[in-house]
Formats: sequence, structure tokens, C-alpha cells
Amino acid sequence: MTAARGTMGYMAPELFYKNIGGVSYKADVYSFGMLLMEMAGKRKNLNPYVDQSSEIYFPSWIYDQIREGKEIQTEDASDIEKELVKKMIIVAMWCIQMKPIERPSMNKVIEMLEGDLELLVMPPKPLICPQETPGTEDQELD
Repeated sequence: MTAARGTMGYMAPELFYKNIGGVSYKADVYSFGMLLMEMAGKRKNLNPYVDQSSEIYFPSWIYDQIREGKEIQTEDASDIEKELVKKMIIVAMWCIQMKPIERPSMNKVIEMLEGDLELLVMPPKPLICPQETPGTEDQELD
């Protein structure tokens, strides 16, 4: 690959940061995760025009909301719809993990979306830029 092409915000970090893993099908998983996050949150993932600076990067902000047990604001949504939104966000967070090896395969993504919310485990908090995290090179979620 000689040049990275795609829409900013949807392009996987490994297209820019070579030290986090090679380009593979997991780049598509990342893009799908960003799209899924936008669908669930009904907003762009990177929004400089929000009222609070903590809300600029939506995946990081919503992660904190879920982790703290706060209800996701969905206007006029039924309990089933709220559960579906939460499931979509958790699956999306798995898809947008910084390192490709930490992202699920699309088969696993489908399995998580079709499964029960109670069976989903919260992933690590999604990062905006890579950090050295020793010990994660051997882990893969398939």
C-alpha cells in the first residue's frame, strides 16, 4: 500500500501509525465500528462544536457514560430500543480499538450484535492516538 485513502474519522489508525499493526481486514472492522457508533449516537464521532470539551470525541465520552452506569439519552425510545443502542455502542467500541489485534472479526461482531446485551463485556476505553501498552501484542479477540 503506497498511500492511505478514505474518509477521515473512519480510517483505521494502522493506516497512519505503522507501529500498532499491519493493514488487514481489521481496518474494515474499525470503519464499521465508527459507522455503528455514529448510528447509535445519532452524531458525528468527532465534533468540535459540542458544549463541553469532554464530549468532543464521542466514543470516549459515551464510554465514560456507560462505565458510570448513566443512561444513554435517547428521546422517546422504548426500553428495547435503549438496550439496542447500548449494545451497538459496546460492539462499536470493540471495533474501534486502537490495535487491529484487539478488534473482533466481523463474524464475532455479528455474533455480538445478535446476542444478549448482558453477555457483552466492556472493552478497554478507545484511544484517539496510540500509546505504548505492553503485553497487548499477544491478545486477539476472535
